[in-house]
Amino acid sequence: MAQTSSKTTRRTDASQNSIHDLYYKSPASEKKVNLATTIIACFVTLAAGFGIGLNWENVKSYLGSRSSSQNSIDFSSLNAVYAKLAENYDGKISKEAVIEEAKRGLVQAAGDQYTYYLTAKEADEFNKELNGDVGAGVGIEFGERDGYLRVLRTTPDNPARRAGVLAGDIIYKIDDEDVSGLAAEKVAEKLRGAVGTDVKLTVLRDREEKEFTLTRETINNVSAYVDYRDDAAILTITRFDRDTAKLTRQLAAEIKERGSQRVVLDLRGNGGGYVDAAKDVASLWLDGSLVVEQRSQSGLYDSRISADHGKTLFDNMKTIVLTNGSTASASEILAGALRDHNKATLLGERTYGKGSVQSLEELNNGEMLRVTIAKWYTPNGASIDGEGLEPDRVVERSYEQINHDEDPQLDAALGDV
Repeated sequence: MAQTSSKTTRRTDASQNSIHDLYYKSPASEKKVNLATTIIACFVTLAAGFGIGLNWENVKSYLGSRSSSQNSIDFSSLNAVYAKLAENYDGKISKEAVIEEAKRGLVQAAGDQYTYYLTAKEADEFNKELNGDVGAGVGIEFGERDGYLRVLRTTPDNPARRAGVLAGDIIYKIDDEDVSGLAAEKVAEKLRGAVGTDVKLTVLRDREEKEFTLTRETINNVSAYVDYRDDAAILTITRFDRDTAKLTRQLAAEIKERGSQRVVLDLRGNGGGYVDAAKDVASLWLDGSLVVEQRSQSGLYDSRISADHGKTLFDNMKTIVLTNGSTASASEILAGALRDHNKATLLGERTYGKGSVQSLEELNNGEMLRVTIAKWYTPNGASIDGEGLEPDRVVERSYEQINHDEDPQLDAALGDV
């Protein structure tokens, strides 16, 4: 079976492939990723996304028709290296470990930061993150900034915020182990654990070490919620998982029943998820209009994904979309579609810039391959890969403002809507 996705990471190293994701899934499969691990790793834990717009039956037919010789490699030279290693190495060698690392290295040879191999355990964690099923953690959303893994925000009423962890803190050690060189997803794994267990977190703040002992709790991490301010509804979507479309439509119906006159759609920190979920949400504003176009060099994965007909609730609702550097992948698709169709304006900061699509291919024994298959384009034909979406009105928000619960972006949106 296979899935397809389109998640995001900033454009540096593979450690970011943990927050912004945009996935395409086959009709028979489900499910990052996104934001809450032990922390919520902003899908800018950095990640990519999958959706249902892909005609997977055609893909399977195509792959099945290709000869085995086209998809095979002569590994005799690799076996020769292993034979010499096993013969001469002064120590024990695990064949299982050799094979696993060989698989990882083979995929990395593609040279694409969004294409990589996942062990069965990694694949399971990846799928759980995509749907926000992160178990117990400490309530931190983090991502790579300026070469460091920084806390982007702490979630309300969770251990990290209560202990005094602040946005902008650099994650340095976990249980006294230096994790500054680890990938974001590995850091997230170390922060997660059983409910009631403690984890020691050391951060760097203004070049000084700060230590916190945090007791893990079950993290409340819904994918969408709504707040109200006068005649405005503030609709926040944190990721696009398998329940997001249904939940968002329920909230939209509540907004309409309440009689709100305007909507602020908050996509800040949303690292992506399923493309079909983003398409379903777009259908609240768009009636059958193009949401995203997918193009591949081979033409095999070309696809046009459009909103549903007859499901709009916000077609004439004045809307402002809030964005920042962690708005990625499926979130960028939604924001770009609403703007291209003149249904919304964008306010905040430039988005992440993840414009490629990945397919999740199931391998043996629960292993998985995530491979880039195409690029996506907004309805007006724009590619944002590596560039992001520039908001119509730029309003920045500093770490200090985040830590003091000041939100000039939301304030500006409420004043403009």
